[in-house]
Amino acid sequence: MSKRDDLIVKYAADLKDKIGVTPDMDLLTKVTIGCGPSIYNADAATVSGSDASELATVKNNFLIKKLGLADTADLDKAIDSVMEKYGKSNRSKYRAVVYYLLTQHFKKESVYK
Repeated sequence: MSKRDDLIVKYAADLKDKIGVTPDMDLLTKVTIGCGPSIYNADAATVSGSDASELATVKNNFLIKKLGLADTADLDKAIDSVMEKYGKSNRSKYRAVVYYLLTQHFKKESVYK
């Protein structure tokens, strides 16, 4: 297995164990590939739920630019909801998992088809 495949398995386990969701492996794979090389960098691979600038990056670069959503209060609510589901105390929230959950939240799976 490649390093990316190993990470996808780790992300799927996180979704199942920490959030109680059985992941759509095809979508999870596409979201992970969409994250690009950031998944291999320890700092960039995770999202800090308490860092406002980090959450603004998720909102601007992923939700608005990638998913094509309008900048509304719903975006912040969705990010808060995902952070809550993932567990506020969980320090390593994987970027690919956060993006996967946000993609599903907004029903934007078509972006990855």
